[in-house]
Amino acid sequence: MSEQHDVVEIIRAKRDHQALSDGQIDWVVDAYTRGVVADEQMSALAMAILLNGMERREIARWTAAMIATGQRMDFSSLSRPTADKHSTGGVGDKITLPLAPLVAACGVAVPQLSGRGLGHTGGTLDKLESIPGWRAALTNDEMMRQLEDVGAVVCAAGSGLAPADKKLYALRDVTGTVEAIPLIASSIMSKKIAEGTGALVLDVKVGSGAFMKSLDDARELARTMVDLGTDAGVTTVALLTDMSTPLGLTAGNALEVRESVEVLAGGGPQDVVDLTVALAREMLTAAGRPDEDPAQALADGRAMDVWRAMIAAQGGDPDAPLPTSREQHVVTAAESGVLQRLDAYAVGLAAWRLGAGRARQQDPVQAAAGVEIHARPGDLVAAGQPLLTLHTDTPERVDRAVAALEDAWAIGEGQPERHEVVLDRIARG
Repeated sequence: MSEQHDVVEIIRAKRDHQALSDGQIDWVVDAYTRGVVADEQMSALAMAILLNGMERREIARWTAAMIATGQRMDFSSLSRPTADKHSTGGVGDKITLPLAPLVAACGVAVPQLSGRGLGHTGGTLDKLESIPGWRAALTNDEMMRQLEDVGAVVCAAGSGLAPADKKLYALRDVTGTVEAIPLIASSIMSKKIAEGTGALVLDVKVGSGAFMKSLDDARELARTMVDLGTDAGVTTVALLTDMSTPLGLTAGNALEVRESVEVLAGGGPQDVVDLTVALAREMLTAAGRPDEDPAQALADGRAMDVWRAMIAAQGGDPDAPLPTSREQHVVTAAESGVLQRLDAYAVGLAAWRLGAGRARQQDPVQAAAGVEIHARPGDLVAAGQPLLTLHTDTPERVDRAVAALEDAWAIGEGQPERHEVVLDRIARG
């Protein structure tokens, strides 16, 4: 069959700073998904987009074209409104685990389609799979039943949602074009819009452990995604949150599940509690339930009840012991003073090297591997005091993890600058 456009002309147009037409965008996304446009040609176009950007209209059309390559879900038959959350990824970012049952406990259904970790950022599905028996793969019917009966589901996205994104994401990962904000935004939002949720709250991380290192870049990405969601009829809000220091006191899989259960039980680190409640309030307001108090649902045990039901519905045993590592290595402070900083990226890299993460999507992960944190910036520490405990099933990994932590912290005098968990809020208007 003859094709409507010539991909080389499209590459040249974007190379020469021209805006692509709706027809060009629709065709090139579809043709790449069908295999008509070769990887090397789409690589050239992605690089041109990275270097020269896209107008708002182009990004919206690119996102719509990605959605059009697959199916769309519909939650309108549910008896309650829906809201979802997406995080751009960080270190110790276990927020989805307590957040989904918390929002469900307040009367809003949470269809949370999540992914696996890659590199130093952890994946929600990897964390939950450390729970004995829990399964990530659900059919659409199973998902709908669980949303109606339990109110929350965290599962893997099916292959039918925006299949163009899966193919393009893999290409960007190996061609140095991951950083293109138009492609990041369309990648995230094509799946979230196709998912069919009525409201979406974006947690855009900023700092050393995040994909976006600067506040300006994070704001640009957040505004782009908020515009895409709003234009598609999804109530969309973004919070910019700090990722210069790991969230909570753990980075890993089973370690983060354990900490999440502590939060659901009314304890846990304050930063994890604060961010969970802040995101829950945004989700409830966006879904039309602004008067619900998520802090109360956390305190009175309702969120824990939904967590147990959610885990059991997907085959998991909420009472089963979580895996523990065969090897632990304690890293201690060399001097006394106040901990000035603890670098999120270094901690995430150490957890990855211990076996908590993967370099390629097909790599296995260790459920028990990770880093346990004993002091946070602002804490007074003494020489010889434990700062971190490294967990792994393969002791030969420890040396490389320790090397990743070489410049991860600083100890000095006086209190360091304090960062709020939420740095900014982005909404339409």
